[in-house]
Amino acid sequence: MSALSTGSNSSKTETGEQLLYVGLNQDHSCFATGTSAGFRIYNCEPYRETFRRTFTKGGGIGYVEMLFRCNLLALVGGGMNPRYPPNKVMIWDDHQNKCIGELSFRQKVIAVKLRRDRVVVALLARIYVYRFSDLALLDQFNTLNNPKGLLALSPDSSSTVLACPSITRGHVRVELYDARKSTLIAAHEAELGAIALNLSGTKLATSSEKGTLVRIWDTNTGNMLKELRRGTERAEIQSIAFNSESSFVACSSDKGTVHIFSLSENPNDNNDSSKGGGEKSPGTSQFSPNANQNYPQGMAAAAPDRSPVGNNKKSGLSFVNKFLPNGVGKYFESEWSYAQIKGIEAPSICAFGQEPFTITIIGKDGSFIRANFKDGGEAERLSYNRFLKGPDEELKLEMGGDGGGSAGGGNVGGGKEGGEPDADEKVDFHNVQQKE
Repeated sequence: MSALSTGSNSSKTETGEQLLYVGLNQDHSCFATGTSAGFRIYNCEPYRETFRRTFTKGGGIGYVEMLFRCNLLALVGGGMNPRYPPNKVMIWDDHQNKCIGELSFRQKVIAVKLRRDRVVVALLARIYVYRFSDLALLDQFNTLNNPKGLLALSPDSSSTVLACPSITRGHVRVELYDARKSTLIAAHEAELGAIALNLSGTKLATSSEKGTLVRIWDTNTGNMLKELRRGTERAEIQSIAFNSESSFVACSSDKGTVHIFSLSENPNDNNDSSKGGGEKSPGTSQFSPNANQNYPQGMAAAAPDRSPVGNNKKSGLSFVNKFLPNGVGKYFESEWSYAQIKGIEAPSICAFGQEPFTITIIGKDGSFIRANFKDGGEAERLSYNRFLKGPDEELKLEMGGDGGGSAGGGNVGGGKEGGEPDADEKVDFHNVQQKE
């Protein structure tokens, strides 16, 4: 997850616009915001606003999905005065300053994911997969009710992997389209809270609605690679992100802390992504989903061992796990975070920066934070910016650097209608004759 729908009680911009949505692009180099009057694009490194589009009449944009840095975006209307119906996905070409295609549904669109050859749309209990070039319907399947819009799509062109909730509580459906294979992962007993794929789609991170654990899975085999402990108290995990080498994973929660976990044998080797933590991967039947419950009194609050071992920390009582039942002993085997950023205004989303050992946190309150976590423990904050400010505050931007503009990416042309849509959706792919 790399997006945040902010709801009706969100912050406002310096012009009084309401913030409706914040989301990162596929390589986390940019982020987009949807407001009650349009959308804006920001560069992450160096931080600056690179573009904004304001609609004069009915401009509410509730969802913005970028396609890397190119001129094509997917827009969904939102707010009190939406630009487009909330049951439509509009393909916007900002070079032409208009929509060049749309997908229409009978229900509200919950989430949209793009890559250069796919458009994936999540409704409340259904997923649709389209070819980008002509919006032909390629695949569709049911999910459990998915009000959070949990959906992950690998952006790497070398593989096509999709992950979403299955029809069973706590299970994740993984579609490996290149291998023509589906994997069903029994990730948690409780409802899913967040999911994320790494760039190549080989690893999946999941958390439940309890938010105490993050589990890392091999998408091909369905085996669990690591079990990472965010904490002992229930929390809502709002985002999960891998770094580009899949050597770290991070999560943000409503506790106001971002946790960073190492997935490699030595976190100071940021390019070591092949070992998957150096552990033998257990099968899905070899762990207890209830590992965070029913601890002996006084043990559940045991602090992790903070000795400088150069990896994720484990409980200082880990030596006792061999004397305890499996469900209890698993608690002490879980790995605690390697580094943390505390005092974040929740809700927020997080992503790793372009520089090694850097992380970015973007908050609903309009904050943009960069931190360095190389030494573990409490991360060092490098910079703080406000991308949205109140009407009485001056909007300050860090200018300089080559952060914006269009680059790369595929182009959508006026293709023919492809495939036969089912009864629940309608495809209309054409140049929309509407003055924007």
